[in-house]
Amino acid sequence: MASVGAVTPQQMHFAEPLPLQSGAQLADYTLVYETYGTLNADKSNAVLVCHALNASHHIAGHYAGQPKSDGWWDNLVGPGKPLDTNRFFVIGINNPGSCFGSTGPMHPHPDPAKGGRPYGADFPVVTVEDWVDAQARLVERLGITQLAAVLGGSLGGMQALAWTLRYPERLRHCVAVATAPNLSAQNIAFNEVARRAIVTDPDFHGGHFYAHGVVPARGLRVARMIGHITYLSDDSMEAKFGRERRSDAVGYSTQEIEFQIESYLRHQGEKFSEYFDANTYLLITRALDYFDPARAHGGDLSAAFKVARDKKFLLVSFTTDWRFSPARSREIVKALVDNQVEVSYAEIDAPHGHDAFLLEDPRYHGVMRAYFERIDQNITPQGARA
Repeated sequence: MASVGAVTPQQMHFAEPLPLQSGAQLADYTLVYETYGTLNADKSNAVLVCHALNASHHIAGHYAGQPKSDGWWDNLVGPGKPLDTNRFFVIGINNPGSCFGSTGPMHPHPDPAKGGRPYGADFPVVTVEDWVDAQARLVERLGITQLAAVLGGSLGGMQALAWTLRYPERLRHCVAVATAPNLSAQNIAFNEVARRAIVTDPDFHGGHFYAHGVVPARGLRVARMIGHITYLSDDSMEAKFGRERRSDAVGYSTQEIEFQIESYLRHQGEKFSEYFDANTYLLITRALDYFDPARAHGGDLSAAFKVARDKKFLLVSFTTDWRFSPARSREIVKALVDNQVEVSYAEIDAPHGHDAFLLEDPRYHGVMRAYFERIDQNITPQGARA
Protein backbone atom coordinates (compact mmCIF):
# COMPACT_ATOMS: atom_id res chain seq x y z
CA MET A 1 0.00 0.00 0.00
CA ALA A 2 1.16 3.49 -0.82
CA SER A 3 2.31 6.15 1.58
CA VAL A 4 0.89 9.67 1.66
CA GLY A 5 4.38 10.64 0.46
CA ALA A 6 6.32 13.74 1.42
CA VAL A 7 4.50 15.96 3.89
CA THR A 8 5.07 19.42 5.33
CA PRO A 9 4.12 20.47 8.87
CA GLN A 10 1.98 23.57 9.27
CA GLN A 11 1.64 26.04 12.14
CA MET A 12 -1.36 27.81 13.60
CA HIS A 13 -0.94 30.68 16.05
CA PHE A 14 -3.45 31.55 18.78
CA ALA A 15 -3.36 34.95 20.45
CA GLU A 16 -6.34 34.20 22.70
CA PRO A 17 -5.11 32.60 25.96
CA LEU A 18 -5.95 28.95 26.57
CA PRO A 19 -7.44 28.48 30.07
CA LEU A 20 -5.96 25.40 31.76
CA GLN A 21 -7.44 22.98 34.29
CA SER A 22 -4.88 24.16 36.85
CA GLY A 23 -6.29 27.70 36.79
CA ALA A 24 -3.29 28.99 34.85
CA GLN A 25 -3.43 29.89 31.19
CA LEU A 26 -1.27 29.48 28.12
CA ALA A 27 -0.93 32.82 26.35
CA ASP A 28 0.06 33.47 22.77
CA TYR A 29 0.79 29.90 21.70
CA THR A 30 1.38 28.02 18.46
CA LEU A 31 0.31 24.50 17.47
CA VAL A 32 2.06 22.46 14.80
CA TYR A 33 -0.08 20.09 12.75
CA GLU A 34 -0.20 17.98 9.60
CA THR A 35 -3.09 16.93 7.37
CA TYR A 36 -3.43 14.08 4.89
CA GLY A 37 -6.11 13.44 2.30
CA THR A 38 -8.76 15.85 1.07
CA LEU A 39 -11.50 17.50 3.08
CA ASN A 40 -14.82 16.92 1.32
CA ALA A 41 -17.19 19.72 0.34
CA ASP A 42 -19.24 19.70 3.52
CA LYS A 43 -16.24 18.91 5.74
CA SER A 44 -17.79 15.74 7.12
CA ASN A 45 -14.91 13.30 6.52
CA ALA A 46 -12.32 14.66 8.98
CA VAL A 47 -10.61 12.33 11.47
CA LEU A 48 -8.44 13.69 14.26
CA VAL A 49 -5.58 11.42 15.43
CA CYS A 50 -4.30 12.16 18.95
CA HIS A 51 -0.70 11.31 19.75
CA ALA A 52 0.77 9.43 22.69
CA LEU A 53 3.72 10.21 24.99
CA ASN A 54 6.74 10.42 22.70
CA ALA A 55 4.93 10.91 19.38
CA SER A 56 3.81 14.06 17.59
CA HIS A 57 1.71 15.53 14.79
CA HIS A 58 3.75 13.53 12.25
CA ILE A 59 1.46 10.53 11.83
CA ALA A 60 2.07 9.45 8.25
CA GLY A 61 4.27 10.05 5.23
CA HIS A 62 7.85 11.28 5.38
CA TYR A 63 9.86 14.47 5.25
CA ALA A 64 11.61 15.13 1.94
CA GLY A 65 15.34 14.59 2.17
CA GLN A 66 15.13 13.01 5.63
CA PRO A 67 15.71 9.24 5.66
CA LYS A 68 13.84 7.21 8.28
CA SER A 69 11.33 10.01 8.86
CA ASP A 70 8.16 7.95 8.41
CA GLY A 71 5.23 9.01 10.57
CA TRP A 72 4.70 7.05 13.76
CA TRP A 73 1.43 5.47 12.54
CA ASP A 74 2.34 5.23 8.86
CA ASN A 75 1.30 1.56 8.74
CA LEU A 76 -2.26 2.55 9.68
CA VAL A 77 -2.81 5.88 7.91
CA GLY A 78 -2.49 6.38 4.16
CA PRO A 79 -3.98 5.52 0.77
CA GLY A 80 -5.64 2.10 0.95
CA LYS A 81 -4.65 1.62 4.60
CA PRO A 82 -7.12 1.00 7.45
CA LEU A 83 -7.54 4.76 7.94
CA ASP A 84 -7.71 5.46 4.22
CA THR A 85 -6.63 8.96 3.17
CA ASN A 86 -8.43 8.43 -0.15
CA ARG A 87 -11.62 8.60 1.92
CA PHE A 88 -10.76 10.64 5.01
CA PHE A 89 -9.11 13.94 5.78
CA VAL A 90 -6.76 13.08 8.64
CA ILE A 91 -5.45 15.67 11.10
CA GLY A 92 -2.51 15.27 13.47
CA ILE A 93 -1.87 17.98 16.09
CA ASN A 94 1.19 18.35 18.29
CA ASN A 95 -0.01 19.10 21.82
CA PRO A 96 1.14 22.15 23.78
CA GLY A 97 3.97 21.25 26.14
CA SER A 98 5.52 18.91 23.59
CA CYS A 99 9.02 19.27 22.17
CA PHE A 100 8.08 18.81 18.51
CA GLY A 101 7.17 22.33 17.49
CA SER A 102 4.08 23.39 19.42
CA THR A 103 4.65 25.88 22.23
CA GLY A 104 6.44 24.07 25.03
CA PRO A 105 9.12 24.35 27.71
CA MET A 106 11.86 25.09 25.18
CA HIS A 107 10.05 28.16 23.80
CA PRO A 108 10.56 31.71 25.09
CA HIS A 109 8.47 32.70 28.09
CA PRO A 110 6.04 35.49 27.05
CA ASP A 111 6.60 37.44 30.27
CA PRO A 112 8.98 40.34 29.43
CA ALA A 113 10.45 40.01 32.92
CA LYS A 114 11.87 36.65 31.88
CA GLY A 115 14.05 38.35 29.29
CA GLY A 116 13.14 35.96 26.49
CA ARG A 117 14.43 32.93 28.38
CA PRO A 118 12.77 29.55 27.73
CA TYR A 119 9.82 28.53 29.90
CA GLY A 120 11.73 25.55 31.27
CA ALA A 121 10.15 24.37 34.53
CA ASP A 122 7.83 27.41 34.46
CA PHE A 123 5.74 25.96 31.65
CA PRO A 124 2.27 25.44 33.15
CA VAL A 125 1.11 21.93 33.96
CA VAL A 126 -1.20 20.65 31.23
CA THR A 127 -3.83 17.92 31.28
CA VAL A 128 -5.50 15.68 28.73
CA GLU A 129 -8.49 18.01 28.91
CA ASP A 130 -6.28 21.03 28.15
CA TRP A 131 -4.90 19.28 25.08
CA VAL A 132 -8.39 18.48 23.84
CA ASP A 133 -9.41 22.12 24.29
CA ALA A 134 -6.39 23.20 22.23
CA GLN A 135 -7.18 20.65 19.52
CA ALA A 136 -10.79 21.78 19.39
CA ARG A 137 -9.69 25.35 18.68
CA LEU A 138 -7.52 24.26 15.77
CA VAL A 139 -10.22 22.01 14.32
CA GLU A 140 -12.67 24.91 14.53
CA ARG A 141 -10.20 27.18 12.71
CA LEU A 142 -10.13 24.62 9.90
CA GLY A 143 -13.87 25.18 9.53
CA ILE A 144 -14.79 21.69 10.73
CA THR A 145 -17.86 21.72 12.96
CA GLN A 146 -18.08 17.96 13.50
CA LEU A 147 -15.38 15.30 13.16
CA ALA A 148 -16.23 11.95 11.64
CA ALA A 149 -14.04 10.39 14.34
CA VAL A 150 -11.36 11.00 16.93
CA LEU A 151 -8.76 8.24 17.14
CA GLY A 152 -5.92 7.63 19.57
CA GLY A 153 -3.83 4.91 21.15
CA SER A 154 -2.57 4.81 24.74
CA LEU A 155 -2.44 8.43 25.97
CA GLY A 156 -3.97 9.34 22.60
CA GLY A 157 -6.88 7.07 23.45
CA MET A 158 -7.45 9.04 26.65
CA GLN A 159 -7.67 12.18 24.53
CA ALA A 160 -10.18 10.51 22.21
CA LEU A 161 -12.31 9.59 25.23
CA ALA A 162 -12.02 13.13 26.60
CA TRP A 163 -13.33 14.51 23.30
CA THR A 164 -16.60 12.61 23.83
CA LEU A 165 -16.92 14.14 27.30
CA ARG A 166 -15.93 17.75 26.54
CA TYR A 167 -17.21 18.15 22.98
CA PRO A 168 -19.74 15.35 22.40
CA GLU A 169 -21.55 17.36 19.73
CA ARG A 170 -18.36 17.80 17.70
CA LEU A 171 -17.61 14.17 16.81
CA ARG A 172 -19.57 11.14 15.69
CA HIS A 173 -17.22 8.26 16.52
CA CYS A 174 -14.53 7.62 19.13
CA VAL A 175 -11.83 5.03 18.47
CA ALA A 176 -9.73 4.36 21.57
CA VAL A 177 -6.94 1.77 21.36
CA ALA A 178 -4.85 0.26 24.18
CA THR A 179 -6.03 2.82 26.69
CA ALA A 180 -7.61 3.13 30.14
CA PRO A 181 -10.10 5.30 32.04
CA ASN A 182 -7.27 6.26 34.42
CA LEU A 183 -3.84 5.05 35.48
CA SER A 184 -3.47 2.35 38.07
CA ALA A 185 -1.32 2.99 41.14
CA GLN A 186 1.36 0.81 39.57
CA ASN A 187 1.41 2.94 36.42
CA ILE A 188 1.63 6.16 38.43
CA ALA A 189 4.52 4.57 40.32
CA PHE A 190 6.41 3.80 37.10
CA ASN A 191 5.90 7.41 35.97
CA GLU A 192 7.18 8.75 39.28
CA VAL A 193 10.36 6.64 39.19
CA ALA A 194 11.02 7.89 35.65
CA ARG A 195 10.49 11.49 36.72
CA ARG A 196 12.81 11.06 39.71
CA ALA A 197 15.50 9.79 37.36
CA ILE A 198 15.24 13.07 35.44
CA VAL A 199 14.95 15.60 38.26
CA THR A 200 17.81 14.06 40.24
CA ASP A 201 20.16 14.24 37.25
CA PRO A 202 22.79 16.90 38.16
CA ASP A 203 22.30 18.42 34.71
CA PHE A 204 18.58 19.05 35.28
CA HIS A 205 19.15 22.34 37.17
CA GLY A 206 15.57 22.50 38.43
CA GLY A 207 14.25 22.35 34.88
CA HIS A 208 16.25 25.36 33.66
CA PHE A 209 19.08 23.37 32.10
CA TYR A 210 18.81 25.24 28.78
CA ALA A 211 20.58 28.23 30.33
CA HIS A 212 23.46 25.96 31.32
CA GLY A 213 23.92 24.52 27.84
CA VAL A 214 23.39 20.95 29.06
CA VAL A 215 20.79 18.20 28.83
CA PRO A 216 19.88 15.80 31.67
CA ALA A 217 20.66 12.91 29.34
CA ARG A 218 21.41 10.39 32.06
CA GLY A 219 18.01 10.89 33.64
CA LEU A 220 16.25 10.74 30.27
CA ARG A 221 18.01 7.49 29.41
CA VAL A 222 16.89 5.82 32.61
CA ALA A 223 13.35 7.19 32.25
CA ARG A 224 13.11 5.76 28.75
CA MET A 225 14.49 2.40 29.83
CA ILE A 226 11.89 2.17 32.59
CA GLY A 227 9.10 3.15 30.22
CA HIS A 228 10.23 0.81 27.48
CA ILE A 229 10.13 -2.19 29.78
CA THR A 230 6.46 -1.46 30.47
CA TYR A 231 5.63 -1.22 26.76
CA LEU A 232 6.80 -4.76 26.04
CA SER A 233 5.36 -8.07 27.19
CA ASP A 234 7.39 -10.71 28.99
CA ASP A 235 6.78 -13.08 26.08
CA SER A 236 8.03 -10.61 23.47
CA MET A 237 11.16 -9.81 25.49
CA GLU A 238 11.83 -13.51 26.01
CA ALA A 239 11.34 -14.31 22.32
CA LYS A 240 13.53 -11.45 21.13
CA PHE A 241 16.32 -11.57 23.73
CA GLY A 242 15.87 -14.39 26.23
CA ARG A 243 19.01 -14.70 28.32
CA GLU A 244 21.29 -14.23 25.33
CA ARG A 245 24.63 -12.74 26.23
CA ARG A 246 26.73 -10.36 24.19
CA SER A 247 29.69 -12.68 24.58
CA ASP A 248 30.26 -16.32 25.41
CA ALA A 249 32.69 -15.24 28.10
CA VAL A 250 31.20 -14.15 31.42
CA GLY A 251 32.55 -10.73 32.32
CA TYR A 252 31.68 -10.88 36.02
CA SER A 253 30.96 -7.15 35.94
CA THR A 254 28.25 -5.24 37.80
CA GLN A 255 28.48 -2.23 35.49
CA GLU A 256 29.28 -3.43 31.98
CA ILE A 257 26.69 -4.81 29.55
CA GLU A 258 26.46 -8.60 29.75
CA PHE A 259 23.04 -9.42 28.24
CA GLN A 260 21.48 -8.44 24.93
CA ILE A 261 18.40 -7.04 26.65
CA GLU A 262 20.68 -4.63 28.55
CA SER A 263 22.25 -3.51 25.29
CA TYR A 264 18.83 -2.97 23.73
CA LEU A 265 17.52 -0.89 26.63
CA ARG A 266 20.62 1.27 26.74
CA HIS A 267 20.36 1.85 23.01
CA GLN A 268 16.71 2.92 23.36
CA GLY A 269 17.60 5.22 26.23
CA GLU A 270 20.46 6.80 24.31
CA LYS A 271 18.30 7.49 21.26
CA PHE A 272 15.53 8.99 23.38
CA SER A 273 17.87 11.35 25.22
CA GLU A 274 19.02 12.79 21.89
CA TYR A 275 15.60 14.00 20.71
CA PHE A 276 13.23 14.31 23.67
CA ASP A 277 12.97 17.18 26.14
CA ALA A 278 13.16 16.42 29.87
CA ASN A 279 10.57 19.01 30.89
CA THR A 280 8.19 17.67 28.25
CA TYR A 281 8.61 14.19 29.70
CA LEU A 282 7.66 15.45 33.15
CA LEU A 283 4.62 17.30 31.80
CA ILE A 284 3.26 14.45 29.71
CA THR A 285 3.66 11.75 32.34
CA ARG A 286 1.90 13.99 34.85
CA ALA A 287 -0.96 14.54 32.40
CA LEU A 288 -1.26 10.76 32.22
CA ASP A 289 -1.44 10.59 36.01
CA TYR A 290 -4.16 13.22 36.26
CA PHE A 291 -6.57 11.76 33.69
CA ASP A 292 -9.57 10.40 35.57
CA PRO A 293 -12.97 11.44 34.16
CA ALA A 294 -14.84 9.44 36.82
CA ARG A 295 -13.33 11.51 39.63
CA ALA A 296 -15.79 14.37 39.13
CA HIS A 297 -18.61 11.82 39.46
CA GLY A 298 -17.60 10.20 42.71
CA GLY A 299 -15.65 7.51 40.90
CA ASP A 300 -18.65 6.48 38.79
CA LEU A 301 -17.38 6.01 35.22
CA SER A 302 -20.88 5.30 33.91
CA ALA A 303 -22.03 8.68 35.17
CA ALA A 304 -19.09 10.35 33.45
CA PHE A 305 -20.09 8.92 30.06
CA LYS A 306 -23.74 9.97 30.21
CA VAL A 307 -22.94 12.97 28.02
CA ALA A 308 -21.66 10.63 25.27
CA ARG A 309 -24.90 8.68 24.86
CA ASP A 310 -25.38 9.45 21.18
CA LYS A 311 -21.78 8.70 20.14
CA LYS A 312 -20.47 5.46 18.67
CA PHE A 313 -17.32 3.82 20.01
CA LEU A 314 -14.70 1.27 19.07
CA LEU A 315 -12.43 0.02 21.87
CA VAL A 316 -9.42 -2.17 21.08
CA SER A 317 -7.11 -3.88 23.58
CA PHE A 318 -4.31 -6.45 23.42
CA THR A 319 -4.06 -9.56 25.57
CA THR A 320 -0.42 -9.09 26.59
CA ASP A 321 -0.67 -5.35 27.30
CA TRP A 322 -0.12 -5.26 31.05
CA ARG A 323 0.32 -1.50 31.23
CA PHE A 324 -3.17 -0.81 29.80
CA SER A 325 -4.68 -4.24 30.17
CA PRO A 326 -7.88 -5.47 28.46
CA ALA A 327 -9.62 -5.26 31.84
CA ARG A 328 -9.22 -1.46 31.74
CA SER A 329 -10.82 -1.27 28.28
CA ARG A 330 -13.64 -3.48 29.50
CA GLU A 331 -14.29 -0.96 32.28
CA ILE A 332 -14.91 1.66 29.60
CA VAL A 333 -17.08 -0.74 27.59
CA LYS A 334 -19.21 -1.46 30.67
CA ALA A 335 -19.65 2.26 31.37
CA LEU A 336 -20.80 2.78 27.79
CA VAL A 337 -23.17 -0.21 27.86
CA ASP A 338 -24.62 1.10 31.12
CA ASN A 339 -25.59 4.20 29.13
CA GLN A 340 -26.92 2.14 26.20
CA VAL A 341 -24.18 3.55 23.98
CA GLU A 342 -23.37 1.74 20.75
CA VAL A 343 -19.92 0.24 21.30
CA SER A 344 -17.77 -2.33 19.50
CA TYR A 345 -14.98 -4.03 21.39
CA ALA A 346 -12.07 -6.08 20.05
CA GLU A 347 -9.54 -7.87 22.23
CA ILE A 348 -6.61 -8.88 20.06
CA ASP A 349 -4.47 -11.87 21.01
CA ALA A 350 -1.07 -10.36 20.27
CA PRO A 351 2.30 -11.09 21.92
CA HIS A 352 3.79 -7.59 21.70
CA GLY A 353 2.51 -5.93 24.87
CA HIS A 354 1.44 -2.29 24.89
CA ASP A 355 3.45 -1.52 21.75
CA ALA A 356 1.06 -3.74 19.78
CA PHE A 357 -1.10 -0.71 18.95
CA LEU A 358 1.76 0.67 16.84
CA LEU A 359 2.42 -2.56 14.93
CA GLU A 360 0.94 -4.06 11.78
CA ASP A 361 -1.02 -6.99 13.18
CA PRO A 362 -3.47 -8.21 10.48
CA ARG A 363 -6.29 -8.92 12.98
CA TYR A 364 -5.93 -5.51 14.60
CA HIS A 365 -5.73 -3.71 11.27
CA GLY A 366 -8.68 -5.74 10.02
CA VAL A 367 -10.81 -4.43 12.89
CA MET A 368 -9.70 -0.86 12.26
CA ARG A 369 -10.29 -1.11 8.52
CA ALA A 370 -13.79 -2.52 8.95
CA TYR A 371 -14.75 0.19 11.44
CA PHE A 372 -13.50 3.07 9.30
CA GLU A 373 -15.18 1.58 6.23
CA ARG A 374 -18.41 1.63 8.23
CA ILE A 375 -17.85 5.28 9.10
CA ASP A 376 -17.14 6.08 5.45
CA GLN A 377 -20.34 4.38 4.27
CA ASN A 378 -22.35 6.73 6.46
CA ILE A 379 -20.73 9.91 5.17
CA THR A 380 -22.99 11.45 2.56
CA PRO A 381 -22.58 14.62 0.49
CA GLN A 382 -24.82 16.29 3.07
CA GLY A 383 -22.64 15.07 5.94
CA ALA A 384 -25.28 12.83 7.49
CA ARG A 385 -24.35 11.51 10.90
CA ALA A 386 -23.25 7.90 11.15
